[in-house]
Amino acid sequence: MGEYSIHMNNEGILEFIIDRPDKRNAVSYEIMNGLQKAIDESVQNDQVKALLITGSGDQAFCSGGDLSQFHNLKTESESYEMLSNMGILLTRLAFLPKPTIAFINGTAIGGGCEIATACDFRVSRRTAKMGFVQGNLAITTGWGGGTLLLERLPVSKALSLLMTARLEQAEALYQMGFVDEVVDEKVPVHEIPFIKMISSKSAGVLKAYKRQLLNQWNTKRIEENILKEITQCSKLWAHDEHHLAVERFFSK
Repeated sequence: MGEYSIHMNNEGILEFIIDRPDKRNAVSYEIMNGLQKAIDESVQNDQVKALLITGSGDQAFCSGGDLSQFHNLKTESESYEMLSNMGILLTRLAFLPKPTIAFINGTAIGGGCEIATACDFRVSRRTAKMGFVQGNLAITTGWGGGTLLLERLPVSKALSLLMTARLEQAEALYQMGFVDEVVDEKVPVHEIPFIKMISSKSAGVLKAYKRQLLNQWNTKRIEENILKEITQCSKLWAHDEHHLAVERFFSK
């Protein structure tokens, strides 16, 4: 598998681990394929109670899209294809009929924050920093993360994270309501109290509560807004301002 691993633990939690620590667990086309497999498995396998997404190592959860792979996407239509492929996956993740947990083991930036936002819960190591840094590259969120963040947080808090594009500590994001639980470095993922409490419940109970959320959400409207977000990002992606910002990023 190379760039990712998928396995089920004894508690019925399917773990999808992005395994590119040398690339700060950036999303490649291979990772997209892996995420699709993990989502399919979560839907089809009755033994799966919940899906957990995390990164390997202790430095990074996910640093967003791998710019070295996506660097050659220049036009609106080229970027739209990549963005919409990932946007469809994150929409499926958000609407998954079972609970989803992002275990933020290290820094989450850009698209990494979008993946975390698509999950129902975010559990973070105390040392992790997070930021929707897309604005610093003259683009917006483009995988649906902005739309979903506006569903999950009070509007001014969501907008402030998106518009300032700042990096924020896990503790501050916990106070803000973005992170649900902050854990210390030493705690292994299967020992985290919040995750243990969820995995100890029956699959039927967890699915029923997730159904209540999805019933409350206007999923059609959210899906339409995610498509608009992707279109908006691909328009900005095609501008020189974005390409110059990426050049500056690489020359660092």
